[in-house]
Amino acid sequence: MRLDHLEALNAARRSRIAVATVTDLETGAVERMRADEPQSGALRKHLSEMFQSGKSGMVVLDGRSWFVNVYLPAPRLVIIGAVHISQVLAPMAAMANFSVTIIDPRTAFATPERFAGVELLPEWPDEALKQRPLDAHSALVAVTHDPKIDDPALLAAFGARCFYIGALGSRKTHAARVSRLTAAGISATDIALISAPIGLDIGAANPPEIAVAILADVIRHMRQREVIEREVAGA
Repeated sequence: MRLDHLEALNAARRSRIAVATVTDLETGAVERMRADEPQSGALRKHLSEMFQSGKSGMVVLDGRSWFVNVYLPAPRLVIIGAVHISQVLAPMAAMANFSVTIIDPRTAFATPERFAGVELLPEWPDEALKQRPLDAHSALVAVTHDPKIDDPALLAAFGARCFYIGALGSRKTHAARVSRLTAAGISATDIALISAPIGLDIGAANPPEIAVAILADVIRHMRQREVIEREVAGA
C-alpha cells in the first residue's frame, strides 16, 4: 500500500470515518473514497452499501471491475446504566471486538470494582456524550429504566445516527417512552428504529441471557443495517 494511502487510512480511523480503497482491475489505478463524501453514481451506490456492511469485495459494472477494500472504525458499544445486565454485556462485547463505554451518574452503581477494565463515565449522559460523542459506528443500549437517564442518551443516538439503538423495558414502558420522544419532536420513523423490548426474542429470563440477546441484536444490526432500515421504513 502506498504511504499516502496508509496515512489517509490512519487519519480516517482516528476520526472514526469509514474509508475505502477502490482499485480499477483493468488499469491498476487506486482511489480513496470516504463515507462522509457525497455518494452519487452507480459505483458510489455500491460503496454506500459496502460502508454499511463493512464487507470488502469486487464490484462489476458495465463490463468494468473494481476491487473495494473497506476500512471501518472499530465498533463502539455505549451502555447507559451500570446494572447487572451491563456487568455481563460489557465483557461479552469486548470479546466481540467492541470498544465499550458505560455511562451512569449513579455512583453507587458505576464503580470500578463492578466494571474492571471498562471505560466508565459516572456522569449524566448528555454531559458524558459531549466528551465522547456517538457516531454512525456506535451502538447505544439504554438499560436504566429511568427516563431522566435513558431519554437524553436516546436523543443523542438519533442525532448521531447510531447503527443500533435499544432500550430495556416492557411494552407499556416503551409506549410511555414513545410518547415522551414524540413530544420531544422525534419522528415516528426514528422512534421505530429503537429495538424495544431490547434484543432478539430468545425468551431471555435473566441478566446473562438478556445480555446475549442484546449483543446478538447489535451484531445483526451492524452486519445488516441497510436491510433492517429498509424493513423498518416499509413497516
